[in-house]
Order: sequence, then C-alpha cells, then structure tokens
Amino acid sequence: MKNIIVEKLSQEELKNRGVYDWPVWEKEASEFPWSYDSKEQCYLLEGKVKVVPDGGEPVEFGEGDFVTFPAGLNCRWKIYRDVRKHYKLG
Repeated sequence: MKNIIVEKLSQEELKNRGVYDWPVWEKEASEFPWSYDSKEQCYLLEGKVKVVPDGGEPVEFGEGDFVTFPAGLNCRWKIYRDVRKHYKLG
C-alpha cells in the first residue's frame, strides 16, 4: 500500500521547491471519490481535509501542510473547510 505523506516544510523549503509558482486549486466543502494517475504534491493555503484511501487508514491535513499523494492511489476526499492549495502533478 502506498502511503500519503504529510509534512511541515519551512518557508525556505517551499520557496526552494517553487511551490508558490504552482497552480492553485480551490474546492468548497464537499465529499467525492478521487484517483491519482500520477504523483501529486500540494501545499494547503486554506482548508481542512480527511482523505480515506481504499482499504487504508484515514489521513487528515489542513492549512500549512505539504502533502504527497502516490500515483495509483484511489481514495475518498472529505473537505470540512473550503480548500485552496498549490499543486504539482508528476
């Protein structure tokens, strides 16, 4: 089972990775299934989320978290507070 990784990165590390130049995705509070065809990295500017991988343990994250989703992950997103995030695929 591939794991979702949640990290706290320094502002310096975020800048070094170019996170603030990545596109922004926004979504209101909701619940929906999702599949990752490729790896995704994201940095939450706002929001609170629980992601439940198929057959796995729930992972919660929110504002200020840097999250990596592995390619091939099938899961269910539950957005508790509206999300704004920078993201990069691949």
